[in-house]
Amino acid sequence: MAFPGVALSGIEPPAVLPGARLWLRGTGVPSAEAPSATVTIGGVPARLLFAAPDRAAVEVPEAAGPGRAPVRAAWSPGATLFVDVGAPLATGLHLVDSPVVDAAGRVYAAFSGPRGQELPVSVYRVGPDGGREPWVEGIVNATSLTFSPSGVLHVSSRFEGTVYRVDDTGQAEPFATELGVACGLAFAPDGTLFVGDRTGTIHHVSASGTSVKTFASLPPSVAAYHLAFGPEGHLYVTGPTMATRDALYRFDANGRSEVLDHDFGRPQGLAFDAHGVLHVVDALAGVSAIYRMSAAGPRQAVVAGPGLVGVAFDRDGALVAATSDAVYRFAAIP
Repeated sequence: MAFPGVALSGIEPPAVLPGARLWLRGTGVPSAEAPSATVTIGGVPARLLFAAPDRAAVEVPEAAGPGRAPVRAAWSPGATLFVDVGAPLATGLHLVDSPVVDAAGRVYAAFSGPRGQELPVSVYRVGPDGGREPWVEGIVNATSLTFSPSGVLHVSSRFEGTVYRVDDTGQAEPFATELGVACGLAFAPDGTLFVGDRTGTIHHVSASGTSVKTFASLPPSVAAYHLAFGPEGHLYVTGPTMATRDALYRFDANGRSEVLDHDFGRPQGLAFDAHGVLHVVDALAGVSAIYRMSAAGPRQAVVAGPGLVGVAFDRDGALVAATSDAVYRFAAIP
């Protein structure tokens, strides 16, 4: 049965994780109590969270399978839209920052754990098929990961204030020490490493790891700094504070900063895609999402999901989304 003056015209965002809030846009949306308010995703009924005449919000069901899923609303039976549901790669993790992806498409995810507690595994390596293997041991509170320009994995320990260098067998050795509460990591193209000490400092570490100096200062973070280098050679930093709104910073080579966006609720991991476009996680409760920071207009939510903390891209353009306990892959984001 069709409903005159009713239409389902769009959904936001284009990609989701199970448990995410998906918005449906349209006209003549029925009230939440109406029998016609039913929405399905991949054929599975979705719980209605909110309804207004021009929009509705539903929760993506856990049973929605990965891949491109049809979204249908009983109040607009002639319309079918599609949303991409992330494919789980690994669960049972404990991440506080973005994973990283090597040239072979393998995902590396830190298992951080409670403060000061040494766990059996510090970093897991996850193959493209989802097979997971312990990769690094012995790093207390492994926090952030990055690859050097030559492809060597580096891991920070927020408990020890140390950055470790990991060889191709998974063995770790200290690379730089006395870095405070070391969290976010990013390499410049010349091999210089930048380390975020969440107490208020961005450290500049020489390519040899022997020289450490202060690059910039920021308000202390209640969780962690997150770092990424842009294709133009600038350093991008986020770090949630006690403020109600937080900023995305960009630093030039001399440490001069500018605020690119000051309206994040709880900014987390960030990464650039193959086209040089920045993506930032905002983990504000209830609206956790990955945003595309387009230079042509306002930021756009591209992935929604509960508990998001990080984002990464592989060389084929696939997006890897990280929650606090799992990593998911999307083949492509519209």
